[in-house]
Amino acid sequence: MPTRPCWVEISTGAFEHNFRFLQTLAPPGSELLAIVKADAYGHSLALCAPAAVRAGAQWLGVTSVEEGAAARRLCPEPRILVMGGIFPGQESALIDHKLTPVVWETFQLDGLAAAAHHANAGPGTIAVHLEIDSGMSRQGAPPDDLEPVLARLTQESPLRIEAVTTHLYASDESDGASTANQLSRLEQALAAIKKVAAPEWLSVGASAALLGSDAQPIAALAKRFGLKLTLRPGLALYGAVPRFAPPFGPANQPPGLAEASRELQPVLAWKTRVVSLRDIPPGAEIGYNGTFVATEPMRIALLAVGYADGLDRRLGNRFSLLVGGQRAPLVGRISMDQAVIDVTEIPGVEPGDEVVMIGSQGAETISAFDHADAAGTIPWEVFTRIGARVSRIEV
Repeated sequence: MPTRPCWVEISTGAFEHNFRFLQTLAPPGSELLAIVKADAYGHSLALCAPAAVRAGAQWLGVTSVEEGAAARRLCPEPRILVMGGIFPGQESALIDHKLTPVVWETFQLDGLAAAAHHANAGPGTIAVHLEIDSGMSRQGAPPDDLEPVLARLTQESPLRIEAVTTHLYASDESDGASTANQLSRLEQALAAIKKVAAPEWLSVGASAALLGSDAQPIAALAKRFGLKLTLRPGLALYGAVPRFAPPFGPANQPPGLAEASRELQPVLAWKTRVVSLRDIPPGAEIGYNGTFVATEPMRIALLAVGYADGLDRRLGNRFSLLVGGQRAPLVGRISMDQAVIDVTEIPGVEPGDEVVMIGSQGAETISAFDHADAAGTIPWEVFTRIGARVSRIEV
């Protein structure tokens, strides 16, 4: 049956283009792991995971075993990395779905080894990616306290270290100081690991690392230890170029960053429709608690979108949407299921007209960065908070 008119359009062609383009920027011989966690950053795992594989991705990155199982049902062939680790009781499901876990705690290794023995797995048959805490203090084993972890990974163990990984927390800082410190700690850990194990891969660097100045130092580190390199782009896959602080100037801008600004294509457009219109007199209040009061006669349009769909409540009275190719201010507080825009200066608006929250209409464009700037957040949150009840449609 027809559904409520609030939907997201996903261009899988743009997603595939972005993956192939980013692969051209990666250091020679390296691979890209396509990040499709959190329902592909709110873009739809069902649409984006197969698109990544069509574009050539050999690896997909998810948060959890549950996400990994869903990705495996969609994509039988690629390797799938569970980046958020495994929790007690999930080990057998991880093995059954042929997923690869990121690990850093001894209890993770013990549980996984027990499940592997139960499945009659031979020595070194279950690959794990060992995460190093290189300075983010989030997840990962400390470089100076690796002995308990490495002691579990003997030649007799069913587990083997396939890759060493870390997360660079400040690749979007253009001075590179934090990254240099992190890579130094990672190098310390690699030296210890290489004494007792033979990893194949170094898995480091998200979109900002690939487009900024970090990819080459990472590649050099991998080469020093004889490792193949994997980078893990997320935001850039979806057509958004990370911002750097302070911004690069013309003299020191990485070539890939300028090229990405020209080449990356937005994957998502978010739209709704005008439900109804009305004319209101001066003094009329709009929305909860009357935070907007008309000072002159106005024509307003009711929209089928609210904060339960992901339209940030903080945007009321401070943001505009697109209708008729023009910007129409949001007036009043955004409700759970509805919002109101001022169309007084936009002639010809009618019920059923398309309204754009993210995307282009005519010569105007609204981006996830625009939403983020107005709401005091980041584009990752803007994308991932678009509600599950908002239909994702492939275009």
